[in-house]
Amino acid sequence: MNTKKVFLGVDVGSVSINVVAIDQENNVLGKIYVRTEGKPIQILKKAMADMASMLPVDVEIRGVGTTGSGRELAAVVVGADVVKNEITAHGIAALTFVPDARTILEIGGQDSKIIILRDGVVSDFAMNTVCAAGTGSFLDRQAARLNIPIEKFGELALKSKSPVRIAGRCAVFAESDMIHKQQMGCSCEDIIRGLCEALVRNYLNNVGKGKEILPRVVFQGGVAANVGIKKAFEEALGYEITVPEHYDVMGALGAAILAKDYVSKGHKTKFRGFEEILKKEFTSRSFECNGCANYCEIVELMAGDSVAARWGGRCGKWTRANQTAEKRSAVV
Repeated sequence: MNTKKVFLGVDVGSVSINVVAIDQENNVLGKIYVRTEGKPIQILKKAMADMASMLPVDVEIRGVGTTGSGRELAAVVVGADVVKNEITAHGIAALTFVPDARTILEIGGQDSKIIILRDGVVSDFAMNTVCAAGTGSFLDRQAARLNIPIEKFGELALKSKSPVRIAGRCAVFAESDMIHKQQMGCSCEDIIRGLCEALVRNYLNNVGKGKEILPRVVFQGGVAANVGIKKAFEEALGYEITVPEHYDVMGALGAAILAKDYVSKGHKTKFRGFEEILKKEFTSRSFECNGCANYCEIVELMAGDSVAARWGGRCGKWTRANQTAEKRSAVV
């Protein structure tokens, strides 16, 4: 029986965990988007279990890539071959599915970023990880305040006849301004449209400041599902915005493509296997290194009773300890 070669991409962020499976032609065979819920290891294991049940039995996982803020953690849990930052992963995914892309707008749950592509490579980028006013969690909170399902947020924004101006430079000010507009009797649709425009203004004035935004412009991340935000971007930039089919998991998709490219060069995968991932108990703890005046906080990941990985140090001391442990286990 011929087995189908499959490659996995895992994106562990602050709000969600995305897992994608692709074949050798980059066709998406399955994708999973779940909330992290503050339990990345447990939720990641559940997502991998769901992916295992989603894929046909005649597949062979030939490579795995991880990305996102929790990429190092995910890499140890699943046995990744490639560990890449979000900029690289999103850039590769966009260029694979939208080859003429020159600008990527990416808005996630807790951060937002802009990626400038020129001649098929990432030439510049910027990220905003400080202010919540330009992120998906900000929209979630305002939707809850207005008692509106976030799925209907964009549709209602498009129904607005005269959007109000909301101060969007700060999440706190935006909330108070929104309440003020409610008390003035402004309609819900006009307030929502105003919020969408405020988020876009905040994004372009902060994340996009000084960047040359040229078409084709690709909109990625969970917020790309919001047609109100997409419309606000199109009006602000004067360009048509492209939302890819798999806009919500582009980071994981890019990680899977990078893993496929890596193993195509003759490397053997380090993937643990679905069964081992589910059976193995992973726990994490932290301690303070007193080796110098930096007092780095070191995160230690345990696989059962043994140390699987450590990271967090500035000098590389604990990275070297990881490599020594790996060599020792390989000899044993």
